[in-house]
Amino acid sequence: MGYPENVLARDEQVVLHRHPHWGRLLVPALVLILGSAIAAFIAGYVNTLTWEPSAKRIVFLVIAAVWLILIGWLSVWPFLNWWTTHFVITDRRVMYRHGLITRSGIDIPLARINSVEFRHGLLDRILRTGTLIVESASQDPLEFQDIPQVERVHSLLYHEVFDTLGTEESPS
Repeated sequence: MGYPENVLARDEQVVLHRHPHWGRLLVPALVLILGSAIAAFIAGYVNTLTWEPSAKRIVFLVIAAVWLILIGWLSVWPFLNWWTTHFVITDRRVMYRHGLITRSGIDIPLARINSVEFRHGLLDRILRTGTLIVESASQDPLEFQDIPQVERVHSLLYHEVFDTLGTEESPS
């Protein structure tokens, strides 16, 4: 699925659309698996006890409520934040949008970009992710964390910037 057309200008084309790297979802996935296993174990243990059925029902409801709160907060919320974070390069600008309830974003026209850098350590290189640093004419450098295939994105953005400028420095 492409980026929503209603935020693009007329004749503007999406060159690249990325969510943050999937590595951001490892801890929430582990929390979901472990939390579910622990809740199931406790519920199974409570089921073996010789308590009144109404007492068991209350304990099951408490287990379910705690599970729902923890899983919602530590697994579902991070996933929704990941899903609603967009890094988009078009033929005219770089867009970054994030947030689920309160949305925010920034647009940088390609013509205003002075330099594009990337940074990634050993673990980032193994996971093929990194930080993209964009310096524009009017702002301090902006760092975009967890960009998948950051070297490829860096190269693509570099080419788009120079194609937009139409300078002699444009790579062939």
